[in-house]
Amino acid sequence: MKFTLPIAISLLALPFAAAAPTCSLKSSASVSATTPTSTATPTGSTSTPANPGNGSVAMAWFANWHTDYTVANIAWTGFNRMAYFGGITSADGTAIITVSDSSPSGPTTFVAAAKQNNVFPVLTIGGWDGSIYFSSSISTSSNRTTFVNSVVSLVNKYGFQGVEFDWEYPGSTNGLSCNTESPQDTANLLTMLQELKQQMPNVSLSAATPVRPWNDATGVPSTDLTSFAQVLDYIEIMNYDVYGDTFSKVVGPNAPLDDSCAPASEQTGSATSAVKLWTAAGFSAKQILLGVPSYGHGYSISSSVAIQSNALVSFPSFNTNNFVLGDSWDAAGPDACGINQPASGDFNFWGLIAGGFLNQDGSVASGMTGRFDNCSQTPYVYNPNTQVMVAYDNAQSFTAKGNFIKQAGLGGFALWEMGGDYNNILLNAINGAITGSS
Repeated sequence: MKFTLPIAISLLALPFAAAAPTCSLKSSASVSATTPTSTATPTGSTSTPANPGNGSVAMAWFANWHTDYTVANIAWTGFNRMAYFGGITSADGTAIITVSDSSPSGPTTFVAAAKQNNVFPVLTIGGWDGSIYFSSSISTSSNRTTFVNSVVSLVNKYGFQGVEFDWEYPGSTNGLSCNTESPQDTANLLTMLQELKQQMPNVSLSAATPVRPWNDATGVPSTDLTSFAQVLDYIEIMNYDVYGDTFSKVVGPNAPLDDSCAPASEQTGSATSAVKLWTAAGFSAKQILLGVPSYGHGYSISSSVAIQSNALVSFPSFNTNNFVLGDSWDAAGPDACGINQPASGDFNFWGLIAGGFLNQDGSVASGMTGRFDNCSQTPYVYNPNTQVMVAYDNAQSFTAKGNFIKQAGLGGFALWEMGGDYNNILLNAINGAITGSS
């Protein structure tokens, strides 16, 4: 999922992937996970990223609400497509989309900087907190007309070259608790996209999707989305939040590349299975971007449960009553429905370094216990002092994902989120695998 922004700026959200939902918000009202031992921050980057090649899409989402990571901090090199978070639908029933336009991270500044750096600028509409009124906004012909006209107006006003829809989720109760919804959501989404394409034939249209195809009118994953494939240039499969501390019973991989070798009860979704489902539903591999996370989930778990025979345990249970506070971008507080939520326990890659879990080269720090799971192709790290385990991604797992993208013939990758990496360690790994330069 795309997690919700700090409390003071609510109503937008970040990308979600798995069917199981969580409303993770960020605030300081939770148990501290680590004491920072590093100067790592979300700003700045000293390593030059590898350029994307082979016609592959290298995309990231930029969240416009961070005060310590603004448009001025974006390291554009290594990307050729970037999505701006973002636009939300109005709560007054008018189906009008609004975007906050203020410096230093407004859409005017973002689009100008993207074009100056030869990066394709995309407007994202929706997100976890931004999907509340998606269903009602396109449920009638009149509302769809207003909605489409509003999108066209924003594109023309700011100069975006693409529009991405992050509806979490059509025809599903797995989104935010106060979302409007209808069995006709997926059908209405298609009609809206077709109408929008008629008005903007030269503007790229894309969609962020869960690991399973959108539900049909009966509430099960669609098996034929060929009509969507004819109107969308890309989908970005959000292959992260497959496990999380607010909806899972055990610690599992945040973004598994594969799960076919996991116990049957833990085969809850992966990049491999997601690509199979979406291609079977009608999308070509080249239309699929693999969503990859620059963050991991933290869990509270005692040492006696986490470590056995001097090694981290696979799929251990955790303390569901003790929510972990992640890095400085994490918080707790009310979601867009007004319901208080615990801290997400999220650690960006730089946050794992700042928190002392990892060294500045991304390796496991002294005093920590690490494990790389060969089934999911993702790492875990555990701090025995704070009793926090984090399921995350590193250079090795991003290299594996890059190799998968190349071998499966996918269109590229989409990173949540811009600013989460450290010294471009993750970006260099995935770009290097795709281009063969790693």
